[in-house]
Amino acid sequence: MDRLAAEKETARSQLSSVKSQLQGMKEKSSAQARKIEELEARLASEFSKVEKAKAEADTIMAVYRADAKAAQVQAREATETAQTRAHWVAELAKCQSRRETLEESHARGFNLTEEIIKAKELEADAGAPASDDDDDDESKSGSESGEDPIIGDSSTLHAFSEGAIREARALGTLDVDRAY
Repeated sequence: MDRLAAEKETARSQLSSVKSQLQGMKEKSSAQARKIEELEARLASEFSKVEKAKAEADTIMAVYRADAKAAQVQAREATETAQTRAHWVAELAKCQSRRETLEESHARGFNLTEEIIKAKELEADAGAPASDDDDDDESKSGSESGEDPIIGDSSTLHAFSEGAIREARALGTLDVDRAY
């Protein structure tokens, strides 16, 4: 019986030890479960922050793309305006050169009054689109302001060139056989 009592006592102590180990494991597993819950809550919080940041980044990208497209359209329009303006400035320069050539021819005694008037009209037509954006009140010389040009003994008159004669012949305004 002593032996049975000793075995009983050994079994009770082993049971008690297993119970205490089980209790320790329960506490440890409970602590780990709480820690897992805390980590899952933090993970969910961080995930929502990431989702929010992603949504903000998408919004910023959409605005940036819209702004970039608007800037491209504006740049394209500015380029087209500049090209149109450059075209009309070149046309104005051509017309002014032609008018000056005709005035030089007239100053040398050729009767080119009609051609000069036409050249002034073409110059005015070409000058209007070129100066649409200019609000400057620049002073104009007599020939640019629509007044009759000073011809004859004017010291500002350029020397008559062969180029003026060629242009007058090409325009059919200079007849070499006719006396002026």
